[in-house]
Amino acid sequence: MSKPLTDYKALTFDCYGTLIDWESGIWDAAQPLLMANNSDAVSRERFLRAFAVVETAQEVATPGMLYPDLLSKVHGTLAGQFGFATAEPLDGAFGASLPHWPAFPDSADALRVLKKHYKLVILSNVNRDGFAASSRKLGVAFDAIYTAQDIGSYKPNPRNFTYLMERLQAEHGIAPSDILHTAQSMHHDHVQATAHGLATAWIDRQRLSQGGNWGATAEVAQRPKTDFVYFSMAEMADAVRSAG
Repeated sequence: MSKPLTDYKALTFDCYGTLIDWESGIWDAAQPLLMANNSDAVSRERFLRAFAVVETAQEVATPGMLYPDLLSKVHGTLAGQFGFATAEPLDGAFGASLPHWPAFPDSADALRVLKKHYKLVILSNVNRDGFAASSRKLGVAFDAIYTAQDIGSYKPNPRNFTYLMERLQAEHGIAPSDILHTAQSMHHDHVQATAHGLATAWIDRQRLSQGGNWGATAEVAQRPKTDFVYFSMAEMADAVRSAG
């Protein structure tokens, strides 16, 4: 049985897909490739689905690769899959696109509300510089930031969650039972967070619980049960405001 929403001490966040609109960022960053190949044959949905598969495989194959370099590799692979010509400048521009990915419109306001009630922590599959650029869009100072660059692997590797739990206990005195892991991605976050015994809040921006599509997130065969479900960060902030 989960605790009441306001009884947790820390919210640990996935960033991309939860706070930052990575799907819009990815699709915008794909436009130079499509224009260079004079193609309108690849839809946003098709590109994002292919991205989900290729990015997942690349993160497994090269867990120590910095995220901009990984994105560049993904871009080259996707170009090949779609039969497009690409070149290093196009691949590199895609890899460097993360700082331009937009925040969801509700993220900053919601985080300011949540900051009054919890420590806010990031567990993200990017590099430190990439997250620093995104953080400037989010309107709050996070209490701890743990990236794939720090850990040496990408979620859903179990060691990312072990690292998170150990660091929060050692550095902030926060026990795993006081953590509410808050994320959009079933693949990157909820499967492993649940396996590690963490309480979870699902920010179901894709409305998968109502039959939506997986977008840029790899599919999971069986969705784990989550403790809370919200369709936006604004909805979660409203729930905390009401409970408090």
